Amino acid sequence: MRLNMKLIIPRFFTPPKQSFFLFGPRGTGKSTWLKAHFENALWLDLLDPETFRLYSARPERLEELVLGNPEKKDVVIDEVQKIPELLDVVHALIEKKLGLRFILTGSSSRKLKRTGVDLLAGRAVKRDLHPFMAAELKDKFKLAEALENGLLPLVFKSNDKDSVLKAYASLYVTEEVQAEGLVRNIGNFSRFLEAISFSHASVLNISNVARDCQVERKVVENYVSILEDLLLSCRLPVFSKRAKRELISHNKFYFFDAGVFRSLRPSGPLDKSEEISGAALEGLVLQHLTAWNSYTGEKNKIYFWRTRSGSEVDFVVYGPNVFWAIEVKNAAKISESDLRSLRTFKEDYPECKTYVLYRGKEKLLRRGVQIVPCEDFLLGLNLKH
Repeated sequence: MRLNMKLIIPRFFTPPKQSFFLFGPRGTGKSTWLKAHFENALWLDLLDPETFRLYSARPERLEELVLGNPEKKDVVIDEVQKIPELLDVVHALIEKKLGLRFILTGSSSRKLKRTGVDLLAGRAVKRDLHPFMAAELKDKFKLAEALENGLLPLVFKSNDKDSVLKAYASLYVTEEVQAEGLVRNIGNFSRFLEAISFSHASVLNISNVARDCQVERKVVENYVSILEDLLLSCRLPVFSKRAKRELISHNKFYFFDAGVFRSLRPSGPLDKSEEISGAALEGLVLQHLTAWNSYTGEKNKIYFWRTRSGSEVDFVVYGPNVFWAIEVKNAAKISESDLRSLRTFKEDYPECKTYVLYRGKEKLLRRGVQIVPCEDFLLGLNLKH
């Protein structure tokens, strides 16, 4: 069935000319994008039970399929981590120099790592597809809705966003974690997902999370690495280049999408709604910075900065042509105290550009700090930025 291109929201992702892996969590639109741009490709969907059975029993069948369709120069293998052994066949076919381009999608890198696969020894480059960016959605982007539901295409296009988000974590627990045998106790892992949701946009303390979900510290460390391999979370390191002050050493933790975070984060009488929305806003900014950096060639690194005396900057973006220090405030007004940490950072790094992103409407310049409405910043973060 041909896709209606008028209904497809254009993405900033540009495919390489050579073979490539396309990673991204479930629901980021990998298959939809590929079907729109590679409609004539030879296609192998490993989520289809019959296809999975055939090729897991005999991976060399792939060579027969490719050689039997010589007119097809693009070959898509969807969810390749389901049968890592296919990569040996792909490698052999690439070495035959038949002019083929393989597009290998995956929502998890864990099984590929576990089986010792080295991602085709560099014969295929690695790319990522992220949730929507505001600049991709343009006038369809609404900050308040993005904070509540996130920007996963699977959710964004749904008429029942709340139900889809609630099912999303269950999908991963049952289909990815349980089916792949990544954890022994699904109940412990489910409690962990809830416990670590309180660490979103915060410095990660593994011991505290372990205590909250009543498992050993090393188990939590493994669970966090599983989330990262499933592309559901990331950890930001501290920016320590040319450090002049004593810094903390722990990383900050973030889920990959604000809506997924909100779906996992329980709330009750003791939870302030502004605390949850503040963490969601900070995560929304990070997912945009991550996607922007990915689509512009991974030229920059993203950090945070925090001294032992308590000064903190939410994000430091550092690269060949970029040096930004960004503070995110879930408030409509900015006070002098909101600028204090940025000004401290600027004392140590006068080369950087400093930004405060807030929920107000005006763009301001105060004491050398650019104060920008968060929605404006996100909409302006595109491949030309």
